[in-house]
Amino acid sequence: MNETHFVNRRSKLLTMMEEGVAIITSAPTQSRSNDTEYPYRQNSDFYYLCGFNEDNSVLVLIKTPNASKTILFVEAHNAEHALWNGARLGVEGARERFSVDETHDIAQYDGMIKEILREHINLYVDLYNDSARVVEAKAAAQSLHSTRGVKRHIRSIRDVTYLIRTLRLIKSPEEIETIKKAIAITAKAHHSAMQMCRAGMREYQLQAHMNYVFLNNGAMSEAYGAIVAGGNNANTLHYVDNRDELREGDLVLIDAACEWELYASDITRTFPINGKFSDPQQEVYNAVLDVQLRVIEAIRVGVKRDWLQTYSEELLCDALIKLGVLNGERSVLIETKEHKKYAPHGIGHWMGLDVHDPCPYVDEEGESLAFMAGMVMTIEPGLYFRADDESVPQAFRGIGIRIEDNILVTEVGYENLSAMIAKRVEEIEGMCKTQI
Repeated sequence: MNETHFVNRRSKLLTMMEEGVAIITSAPTQSRSNDTEYPYRQNSDFYYLCGFNEDNSVLVLIKTPNASKTILFVEAHNAEHALWNGARLGVEGARERFSVDETHDIAQYDGMIKEILREHINLYVDLYNDSARVVEAKAAAQSLHSTRGVKRHIRSIRDVTYLIRTLRLIKSPEEIETIKKAIAITAKAHHSAMQMCRAGMREYQLQAHMNYVFLNNGAMSEAYGAIVAGGNNANTLHYVDNRDELREGDLVLIDAACEWELYASDITRTFPINGKFSDPQQEVYNAVLDVQLRVIEAIRVGVKRDWLQTYSEELLCDALIKLGVLNGERSVLIETKEHKKYAPHGIGHWMGLDVHDPCPYVDEEGESLAFMAGMVMTIEPGLYFRADDESVPQAFRGIGIRIEDNILVTEVGYENLSAMIAKRVEEIEGMCKTQI
C-alpha cells in the first residue's frame, strides 16, 4: 500500500487526539516451543498506521497546539541476526522508506521517551498492553508526575485503540481492493475443495488442499484456523480438529479463508460430500440461504447493526417453524430464546486487518452504530441440528449449515465481495460435478 495512505491515517489519528503523546507498539514474537517461534504476525493497529512489519518497534505520535511529529523506533541492523533470520531494515533503511519525521534505534527509546513525556499532559496507549515499552512509558509518566519542579507532566492516560479502531471501521478503496484479492484466492480454494471432495477422504486433506491453493497463489497464510467439519462435526461451531473421515451422504462445512497483505477474508460454504444434496439437506440449506439473502438485501447506509441482528433472528425463527423444528408464535419463541438452541451465534462481524476486526459496534453513548459506506462485515446465518437431539425431526439430525459472505456497505446499498463463490444449490452441485 502506498506510503501516502499511512501518512493520512496518522494525520487523522492526530486530529482525533488532544494535545499529547500516543505510543503504539509492534507485536512481539511468539514462542512455539523452547527456542522456536510461530511465523511473525504484526500488530494490526501498528501496521495500520505505518505499514512496518518487523518486531521490537514503536511508533510515537506527538501532538502540540501548533505542530505534530511522528517518530519510529526500530531495531538496528545486526549482522548475526541477518545471518540466522534475515536482515532487518535498520534505522537508515526505515528512514529512507517511511515518511516519518524521525527514525531512531529502539535502544534509545527508554531515554528518549521520558524526555518526550516531560513536555506533554496526555498519554495515549493501549490500556490492555502490558508490553515492556508501554510499561516503561507509564512508569516514566508516573515518575515525572511526582518530580518537583516539572512544569508539565502527564495528567491522564487514555485509550488509543478506540481512536485507531474507529478509523479502521471505514475501509479505503485501496483496503477494499486488498480484501478483494484475499477473497479471490479464497474463492479458488473453496471451488477446488468442492471439486476434489470424495467420501473416504479425511477432513485435513481438504484443509491441506485449500492451504496449497492459498500459498500457491501468493497468500502468506490462512486468515484464521480453518474449520473443515464433516457430518455432525459441523454442529460444533469452532470445530478445528479436522481429523475425521468424510462419509458418503453427509455434508461438509468449510469455514476457511486466506489473508493478503494482512487483510483477511472469511468465507463459509456447506456442500454435499458426494456432490448431491439429499432432500432434507436441501430443505435446511435453502432455509439458511433464504435468510442470508434477505439479510444481505437489508444492508444499506443508516441501518443499525443491532436491528440487522434482530431481523436475522426473526427470519431464522420463522425458518425453524417452517421446518417443523419449533412450534408456536415467533414473538414468544424469540422472547424465550428457543431459537438460540439451533441458531446460537450472531449474524456477522466487522472484517479487515483482523478477521474479527475489533472495531466498535456502539458509539460513545452506547448506541448501536449505523452502517456507513466503506464498512465491511460478514453475514453468516446458520442452523445446527445435532445428531443426538431428539427434539429435531429425524431427517434433519446431524445437519449443520452455515453460509458466510463478506459484504461491503456502499453509498447505494451493498456489494457482496464474495458473490463469485458458488452458493445456490445448483451452483454447488455443478461445481462438485467438475471433479479434479
